[in-house]
Amino acid sequence: MNTENQYYIALSMIPEIGCVVVKNLLEKFNSAEQIFKLKKRDLLPIEGLGEYRIKKILSAHQFLKNAELEINFLIKNKIHCWGLLDKEYPQKLLNCPDAPIVLYYRGKPPLNYSKTICIVGTRTPTNYGKELVENFLMEIKDLENICIVSGLAYGIDGIAHKKAVQLGIPTIGVVAHGINSIYPPQHANLAQSMLTNGGILTEFRKDTPPDKHNFPKRNRIVAGMSDLTIIVETALKGGSMITADLASSYHKDVFAFPGRVNDPKSAGCLQLILNNTASLLVNGKQLIETMGWDNKKVVKKIQKELFIELTPTETIIINILKERKNIHIDELLLVSKLTYSQLANALLNLEINDLINNLPGKFIEMN
Repeated sequence: MNTENQYYIALSMIPEIGCVVVKNLLEKFNSAEQIFKLKKRDLLPIEGLGEYRIKKILSAHQFLKNAELEINFLIKNKIHCWGLLDKEYPQKLLNCPDAPIVLYYRGKPPLNYSKTICIVGTRTPTNYGKELVENFLMEIKDLENICIVSGLAYGIDGIAHKKAVQLGIPTIGVVAHGINSIYPPQHANLAQSMLTNGGILTEFRKDTPPDKHNFPKRNRIVAGMSDLTIIVETALKGGSMITADLASSYHKDVFAFPGRVNDPKSAGCLQLILNNTASLLVNGKQLIETMGWDNKKVVKKIQKELFIELTPTETIIINILKERKNIHIDELLLVSKLTYSQLANALLNLEINDLINNLPGKFIEMN
């Protein structure tokens, strides 16, 4: 485990300095360790910090000893630790402004699947909700490089994790507490079964209890690291509705299974569909078609490139697409390391020249 992780953990311990501030600092100074070398004069020009936050950041050294203890625990228990700039960090989560400073993971890496689906819902599902989840997973189980993400809670979360394990689909449970415990404790065996083909993920340090205010924080990770979020049975208020709103705010696709109009357990799903936060979902086949995830091999007309003079920016994009069946525009932005305006202009030219297709769900593929 690299020493940079100790600095990430120490940064996460600074009171009243949140993820957004630290993410901005990392983008500017390129390493967690470098932040600990900064002087007041280095921080003063940074917009939005102010004297109070600067004082907090300059006090970060006091947390290094506790961070070292955390590192020793992680090494002893073979737990992965990833900071914001680590290549193993879930790349789709980086598009969220409040992405966690550091993540702890017990299980089988990597976490960067090309198709990551979040499934959440009520803690007290009906048989209808249970069957929806199980049938849906049966229909998508043969997709390549797929992963199911949820919150390891009772109900829909647990059903999704359990069925994924049975079908051999990688599944990740994001929890609202330290990595050295499982909540609810009744899901301890389920969590253990997930470790060989997935795992347990959290931003909370060891011994952190599952306090009420931790769950919305957990929900932003579930929504942020996924390509899309599916809501299966939920009331008008609750964690699933929070997750749907977060996913929408991150510009992720949101889907909801409909239910009976007079069923309180489907009221949230119907509301999400009515206000256009979520698209109506009926089965796995529909999702595969909507997201452009069809496994059929398409004959790509790469020879078109021979008759079109590509710019350096367009060449970068084409080379990425040659290696991928399709790619989400947010992931393409990260992988290409282009600015948003460079990417948008290049994609427009490539589409005009019929070299790429824009697929539903903000995915791009080569013709």
